[in-house]
Amino acid sequence: MNWIVAFVLGIINAMLINNVTLSRFYGICPFLGVSKKTSSALGMGLAVTFVIVLASAICWPIYQLLKVAGIPFMDTITYILVIASLVQLIEMIIKKYSPSLYKALGVYLPLITTNCAVLGVAQGNTDQALSFGDSMANAIGTGVGFAVVIFLFSAIRYRLDAANTPKAFKGIPIALITAALMAMAFLGFSGMIK
Repeated sequence: MNWIVAFVLGIINAMLINNVTLSRFYGICPFLGVSKKTSSALGMGLAVTFVIVLASAICWPIYQLLKVAGIPFMDTITYILVIASLVQLIEMIIKKYSPSLYKALGVYLPLITTNCAVLGVAQGNTDQALSFGDSMANAIGTGVGFAVVIFLFSAIRYRLDAANTPKAFKGIPIALITAALMAMAFLGFSGMIK
């Protein structure tokens, strides 16, 4: 029963307390680029979550094999190959089953390959020597946290587009201010650690 509690707490930690998008600004390119519509933001959040979880599940045992083989320095290039393959798979699936989402995500879908959140989680799991269970909790929490944050941000941006914002702040400036305010709000969850 203790491992279930630890697993759930690991997910909550990665999702709210140490949200990589708001604390380390990982994945900021799709965060700003795809967050104009809630539907495309949700689609991107789900796709990134899927890739992060699957990449972490595949990369953890690969790293263990690289350590046994005496070549752990090959981890980053291996992770990039795994992530690129997964993104290609996601792209083909979305293109076949949801052409409208595929069109809405546009260039940002292949950019999941270079999304530093995906690589950062896989690399961070092995750098911190997390167990497989802890790695999966971190991956699930990070993916869900990214999806929640990008969805909330898209809902706020939708309201901001309709608001009477001064001309100098329209577009990206007000989006960055909003992201900073969200980061400060999520910082309040760090009090949950104690």
